[in-house]
Order: sequence, then structure tokens, then C-alpha cells
Amino acid sequence: MSASLQASVLAPTASGPAAAAAVAFEPEFILLLQEIIEQHVPFNRVLGLQATEITPAAVAGRITMRPDLVGSVAHQRLHGGVISAALDSMAGLAIMAAIAARHMDEPPARRLQRFTRLGTIDLRVDYLRQGVGTEFRLGARVLRLGSRVASTQMECLGSDGELIATGAAAYIVS
Repeated sequence: MSASLQASVLAPTASGPAAAAAVAFEPEFILLLQEIIEQHVPFNRVLGLQATEITPAAVAGRITMRPDLVGSVAHQRLHGGVISAALDSMAGLAIMAAIAARHMDEPPARRLQRFTRLGTIDLRVDYLRQGVGTEFRLGARVLRLGSRVASTQMECLGSDGELIATGAAAYIVS
């Protein structure tokens, strides 16, 4: 886990899905998850979202600033919708990892089939600072993974490591 995520609100806790940190995914499974999040979700391609770290406890990613992601032309700020969509995608990825960690006895292809019903129920984003910079780092973790609903926590950091936005969301998983 990167130092910035360890020191953040996304650091693994002693209970819940984050306790699955002892589980290690196969490199090929991580590559499959990265491919899903980066290539198979068309809007994530528009965002340029990259998954940089995937563990059962938390996930990390990044977006590089581009002119078509600007929300304020005068100030060259990242659009709030970009932040919201990226946090939503990262939380979904964190849930995928948490679900997969529960089924390590299955082959990677079978674990991937468990994500077909994943969908956002509720998403809240608090914008704390302007999104100004060249790169934005994202992180997410699962607070609770139930049989039907999962709860997540997310954050977006600027190039300087300052917290730009936090998020919390609920997802249907069954």
C-alpha cells in the first residue's frame, strides 16, 4: 500500500473486509481487474482512470489532468463530475477486490463472474479543495461487505498530496 494511502482514512482496519489483507491476489487476477476498470468501462477510458494498486484491503488509482477534464476554464480546475465518477469507479473496484478475497478457492475467471450485479445505490462526495494540478490520486476501501449491500469510503488527493475530496457510497452486490 502506498504511503499516502496508509496515512489516510483509507488505511486498513482490524476488522471487516480490510482484515482480508493477508490474502494475496495472483498477478494475472490483478491484471484482469485492471483491464476491466481501465478498458471495459467506456467512461473510465474517457476519464483516463488507471488502477495503480489492488489489494483485498484497499485500491488506489490515478487520473492525469487533461484539457477535456477541466470544469473551470478560467482556473483550470478538475471538473467535480470527474472526481465523483472516479471515486465511484474506485469504490466499485474495492468491492470487486473484497468479494474476490472471499473466494480465493475459486479460479480467477470464476471470481470475475461474481461482479455482474454490482451497482451504485447511493453516492456522496464532499469537495474540500479545488482540483488543481497535473495528477490526482484516488483511493477506496470497503467498510462493510454484506450479502446484498456494501459500504465504501473513498478519497481524492491532488498532486501535492492534499485531500481534495472524500466520498462514501453504498452498492448493491447481489
